[in-house]
Amino acid sequence: MSSILITGASKGIGRATAAELSRRGHRVVATARDPRALEDLDVDRRLRLDVTDQASVDAAVEQAGPIDVLVSNAGAIFRAAVEASPTAEIERLYAQNTVGAIRVTQAVLPQMRQRRHGRLLFVSSVGGRTVLPGNAAYAATKWALEAFAETLAIEVGGFGIDVTLAEPGPVSSGALDDPLAYRLPDDPYPALFAGGGIPEDLMISSEQVATALADLVEQPAVPLRVPVGALAEKVLAARDVAPYDEPFVRG
Repeated sequence: MSSILITGASKGIGRATAAELSRRGHRVVATARDPRALEDLDVDRRLRLDVTDQASVDAAVEQAGPIDVLVSNAGAIFRAAVEASPTAEIERLYAQNTVGAIRVTQAVLPQMRQRRHGRLLFVSSVGGRTVLPGNAAYAATKWALEAFAETLAIEVGGFGIDVTLAEPGPVSSGALDDPLAYRLPDDPYPALFAGGGIPEDLMISSEQVATALADLVEQPAVPLRVPVGALAEKVLAARDVAPYDEPFVRG
């Protein structure tokens, strides 16, 4: 069985993944900014880890002991038109979703290189390869994460370390129920928030994503990118065959 460090395990996908991997018999180190949120998780270790704090990351990785697999899951989201997106909030999203993921990766890589074995599993999103109006900042952090991960796959493959990006569609984890949103006065982009959000029948559960992630932990070899859920498969397949020389269709 593998020793697995999971970031953002206090709720949603991270929590469900910690429970699923523990159920399968793996040694799970669940982490969160507030480890009290992990008290009822049946895992080997529960540690404080804030991906935006280098000292916190270093301490958690040291306490965790040998790590075979990193499940990099911690993330945040807000919705806004680009014009309405506060730059400080964009920086906050990058700090957590992108830089935070790389910070934890840098902390676990030395031991993986030394053992010449390891797996880096990043929870990306269908938004890591597509965009939706009102979702630019979140998508941009995931597009950036995908670039880092693809480069990492080339750099660390010779050390016996593989890299994979899980790309779920919308997940009913609670993060999309009432996301933080920003609007301009006399909002010129009201259509971005019309329609009442994503229909439930298009969402998959945290447990479905957790099963997919646990399968990726256990597979002997993994592809670089894995769509998770039927909607993600459909959207990303369409993205892959979309022509690049067509004029942009305005809404």
